[in-house]
Amino acid sequence: MTSRSDAIKDQQRSRLRDIIRQRSFSNEREITLASGRKSWLYFNMKPTMMDPEGAFLLGELIVDKLESLDVDYIGGLEMGAVPIVSFVAPASFRRNQSAFVRAFFVRKQAKEHGTQQLVEGLAPGESLAGKAVVMLEDVTTTGGSIIKAIEQTRRAGADIDRVITLVDRQEGAEAALSQIGVELDPLFRADDFPKAAQSA
Repeated sequence: MTSRSDAIKDQQRSRLRDIIRQRSFSNEREITLASGRKSWLYFNMKPTMMDPEGAFLLGELIVDKLESLDVDYIGGLEMGAVPIVSFVAPASFRRNQSAFVRAFFVRKQAKEHGTQQLVEGLAPGESLAGKAVVMLEDVTTTGGSIIKAIEQTRRAGADIDRVITLVDRQEGAEAALSQIGVELDPLFRADDFPKAAQSA
């Protein structure tokens, strides 16, 4: 993949942080997180992911992280990772049509009909066995959800040593992932949002 200038990356990262702050961050009321914890610090990344500029910037910045890695596939857990893999895969193709990554997602539970697979997106005959995979997540707290997705994907034979998350809430996921041999690589941390850090 063709490397881009640091100035462009910094400019895009700054703009994306503004979009997240405007569309996806709230500290106005206490909410219950997927982990079961309660917090006044809330990131709902769907409005950013559904925003055309937000989706474009997320795709570009994640591909920046991928270009120095040997990656065959990107994947993640439904529902949060589905839009992410859907715009990162074509972004990788735009960047370099001979070194793009393919995408899949992991269901929380298999459908009761059809092929009843947990890993979706692979064509007939395709397999994750022996493939280098980077997992993607929208918001990471304790790491519980993404660890389940990693375990399922490893059962399919994939080699996984990295998770790229849009926002790390800095509440234990990095340590939990390290225990299973996976590095957490966030685009942003809670500390990147001064208002968020003050309300934590």
